[in-house]
Amino acid sequence: MQLNPYLMFNGQCEAAFKFYEQVLGAKIVAMLTYADMPESARANSPECSGPTSQKTIMHARLMVGDAVLMGSDAPADRYEPAKGITVTLGIDEPAEAERVFHGLAEGGSVTMPIQETFWARRFGMLTDRFGTPWMINCEKPQ
Repeated sequence: MQLNPYLMFNGQCEAAFKFYEQVLGAKIVAMLTYADMPESARANSPECSGPTSQKTIMHARLMVGDAVLMGSDAPADRYEPAKGITVTLGIDEPAEAERVFHGLAEGGSVTMPIQETFWARRFGMLTDRFGTPWMINCEKPQ
């Protein structure tokens, strides 16, 4: 069994996933637009047939090491910002945790600056420029 976060965006999925690919050293392995849908599938999904939605992302998949992050653009009238969820990255080295934190924070807002805590060599919280909340955790050795 796998548990994979699936992020919803308001027309910014492609830009977000390209940003995550760069900052996280990840690899986009799928990026399909609504225009890539077969005609038969579009006929059954009228909300996905407008001219704007044809350019937006129906499904994206990003490999981050052995983990998978997925996402898409929600139909414009169905988008809701993320609430009550945070994507957490466990990073082994403090310098890498700092790099990733500051990369994701660029253009976003920091909730808790990255710092040493009683459980972690580095821990910080932020919301990136696309509205995705993140926690960066570099635990202390047990």
